[in-house]
Amino acid sequence: MTHRRTLASLAALAAVLAFLARVPARADEQPARHHAMHEKCAKACFDCARECASCFHHCAHLVADGKKEHTKTMHLCNDCGTICAAAGEVAGRAGPLAVTLCDACAKACNTCGEACEKFPDDKHMATCARACRDCAKACREMIKHAGH
Repeated sequence: MTHRRTLASLAALAAVLAFLARVPARADEQPARHHAMHEKCAKACFDCARECASCFHHCAHLVADGKKEHTKTMHLCNDCGTICAAAGEVAGRAGPLAVTLCDACAKACNTCGEACEKFPDDKHMATCARACRDCAKACREMIKHAGH
């Protein structure tokens, strides 16, 4: 009798798991268009995080060479890259805190981009500033699309 009960329990568990596999992970899950906006935002965030990391290293070399005016951008790029990576992770999975993180990301990108634009003759920093602007724009579009 115990063997039958175990099998019946396993069959019931399998049925529940099969049902849950068809249920959306979140009750408020949106259609594909909504997820596409999150994916676009996540891509821009990851692209910006990569550019900020590269610019951080570029600025670190400049600071090491005695160009202390790059100290602020070095730190901003490091922080901005970290924030962008976190926002990209959460936006990519359409997490419930995506809007919160992407709002912070857009603000960080505005600050970092403005600082990098102060060195217009530096191609590396211009590339970082452009990535920051693109990321901030994608974050604001995702926030707007999310209804905030």
